[in-house]
Amino acid sequence: RLAALTIVVFCTPGLSAAESDASQPANILFVLVDDQSPFTLSAYGNTVCNTPNLDRLAAEGITLDAAYHMGSWSGAVCTPSRTMIMTGRTLWHIPGKDNPNNENPDLVPPNLPEFSMPAVFNRAGYDTFRTCKKGNSYNQANALFGTVRDRTSRAGTDEEGSKWHADQAIEFLKQREITETENPFLMFLGFSHPHDPRNGTPALLRKYGAVNELDPTAAVNPEAPPLPKNYLPAHPFHHGHRALRDEERVQGVMQSRAEAVVRNEIGRDNACIENIDVQVGRVLDRLNAMGELDNTYVFFTSDHGIAVGRHGLMGKQNLYEHTWRVPFIVKGPGIEPGSRAPGNIYLLDILSTFCDIAGIAPPETLEGVSFRPVLQGETPVSRDVLYGVYCGGTKPGIRSIKKGMWKLIKYDVLEGEVRETQLFNLEENPLELLADHRSDSVIATIGHRPEPHQVNLAGDPNHADIRKELEALLIAEQTRHHDPYVLWDQH
Repeated sequence: RLAALTIVVFCTPGLSAAESDASQPANILFVLVDDQSPFTLSAYGNTVCNTPNLDRLAAEGITLDAAYHMGSWSGAVCTPSRTMIMTGRTLWHIPGKDNPNNENPDLVPPNLPEFSMPAVFNRAGYDTFRTCKKGNSYNQANALFGTVRDRTSRAGTDEEGSKWHADQAIEFLKQREITETENPFLMFLGFSHPHDPRNGTPALLRKYGAVNELDPTAAVNPEAPPLPKNYLPAHPFHHGHRALRDEERVQGVMQSRAEAVVRNEIGRDNACIENIDVQVGRVLDRLNAMGELDNTYVFFTSDHGIAVGRHGLMGKQNLYEHTWRVPFIVKGPGIEPGSRAPGNIYLLDILSTFCDIAGIAPPETLEGVSFRPVLQGETPVSRDVLYGVYCGGTKPGIRSIKKGMWKLIKYDVLEGEVRETQLFNLEENPLELLADHRSDSVIATIGHRPEPHQVNLAGDPNHADIRKELEALLIAEQTRHHDPYVLWDQH
């Protein structure tokens, strides 16, 4: 059994004396949104959704192009993702009733809350604060923050929407001013949006040509955002999770993938994201007015991405880049403004990184890797290979492996009914376009014709060697991470 205490020491490694002082440890503001693809932000090429505060954060900090959540053994992908964030442990080594390793104390430490993010920072003398949605997270750790203001706020109003979360954060900062505390802070600022139902405020809905209650027979609103270039009216084969809520019962969408429905939902998504941007700006302005911003690391990310029409999917239960990847922007001392790096990080690396920048000895339960060297320009990546999982539906589920620009996805679902392999060169085919994207009807709908090489390359004999290499790497990662399942061709 692990020791109950963690030795801590205050310092700020990697920073000059002019940038920080050992008597003033850096603050951390961690902003986590719910269900947001990286491709919704200007920093990742979006030209429709307006996010000036996050754009400024990217301009003053670093943007990571290869940040991922490791995956999920649950249809509620946010649950393992957020548990990995809070514990710094890999997917098959975290608590959760859907994890087959849950009852193995050698893989899932029974006293893990004692080594979770708030517990570690509480012992280090930080003032810890949390506001976020309720549920689908690691509740035993969430309760350990010094101040907890949790509520699920997904309405299209200030009182019941994203502004509520920002108000709680600003109130926490006001109390720090009143008490004149000199303790550093760790703020976990979580938003309930843009998770569905994506109820936007009236003004922002008008801006993006969307409504919260769409008439199923409605024509396309020309003011709505365009379809993504990797939109499909249906996925080429079943995703493998029967009766999946995200694919069949999202408010205003259900099983429809009609152009009007998808564009309206993208408009609602954008409205929620811009509202979050406004609220993040309010908190940053408050920190700046208090003179705290320059000594604060600001992290912005999501618990996972989401499809919203891409590849004919709506949810987060897949391993395409729009869903497996997350946005990741960081501003803080020692970070070069306007910098960019791949990173090759997992969300589970966050706690290790927080400990590193705060000068806290990491608890021995951590399996993540600190990416502070990436943030400070010392190296472009934390690791060479990335491994992804989705098996919240039928087993074994979906697996992915990525090395460099090559990515493999394998599907083994519906009791063997669907067994598919996809291979992409992300440098040449970043949207993971398929043969289906070349159909006349899809091209006519989207107005985009893929290049001939932008297809699934798994069956191409010219790429047999890279497929074989990635399949071997996938088996190695499954074994290393104690993945309890094997795919049909791995026996």
